[in-house]
Amino acid sequence: MKKNLVLTGMMGVGKSTIGRSLSKKLNMRFIDLDRVIEKRESATIKEIFRKKGERYFRNLERELALKNLKKENSIIALGGGAFIDRHIRKEVLKNCISFWIDVKIDVVLSRSKSLRKRPLLNKVNLKSTFHNIYERRKKVYSLANFKINCSKIGRSKATRKIIKLYESQ
Repeated sequence: MKKNLVLTGMMGVGKSTIGRSLSKKLNMRFIDLDRVIEKRESATIKEIFRKKGERYFRNLERELALKNLKKENSIIALGGGAFIDRHIRKEVLKNCISFWIDVKIDVVLSRSKSLRKRPLLNKVNLKSTFHNIYERRKKVYSLANFKINCSKIGRSKATRKIIKLYESQ
């Protein structure tokens, strides 16, 4: 049985979109961790942050990530901060094949109209805030098995590239 395929990277880079595409092409279950959390809490990520705080959210994220990473034949799109958690990262690196979906900040900001809905980005200077979070996280993201730069390629090409690397493992 092939290892699970995990997508990590900043919010808004296309992990969910690419994950759904991979799921269809590889005939594997797709798990969007943020949607799993929202379903469990019957609330959006932003509402969870606002009502219960980031610590509560991160603990729930860890619990649900570790549970879902154990499922077989799955493609899992982690939330932007999940791979930063050492417990989640350890499980991913030990038992999965991971891909860092990286996109230049300007490209993400131009692609995504919904970034202001993200709890960590609801700030006055969106570009600066996004850049600061990216700078803090990129060293950890680089621990993923593969880095896919999607700044100049679309979903189809990124999907093909990931499949080629995944199937070579």
